[in-house]
Amino acid sequence: MYDKDGNFHERCNTSMVGLEQVLTASEQEALGAQAAKHRDMSDESQLRKMLESHHKWTGSKRARELLDNWATARTKFVKVFPFEYKRALGEIQAAKLTASTVKQAGGKAKASTAVKAMKAKD
Repeated sequence: MYDKDGNFHERCNTSMVGLEQVLTASEQEALGAQAAKHRDMSDESQLRKMLESHHKWTGSKRARELLDNWATARTKFVKVFPFEYKRALGEIQAAKLTASTVKQAGGKAKASTAVKAMKAKD
């Protein structure tokens, strides 16, 4: 949501959504597992892509202005994040991390078994 005047929080019903800053990729990386990513993209990347597409398909002068002044414009956007969706993204991210850890552990176990087998042959 573009919040030019900084008062969107006064007009938004926050019973089912949280309002957050639109973070850069490095800011989200710094948060690590706490930063839920939609489609594995940073907030900034998604927002910029949407504005670029909007400009491309509509010729919007406003979208062009925002893109041309991106460093300032990005800070005026608010991420409206449904609590349930944030929870679901967190669960998906945790499951991916668990699967990755299990896969790495399995690979190490297989390598260890192979080394033991080769030593047994000697």
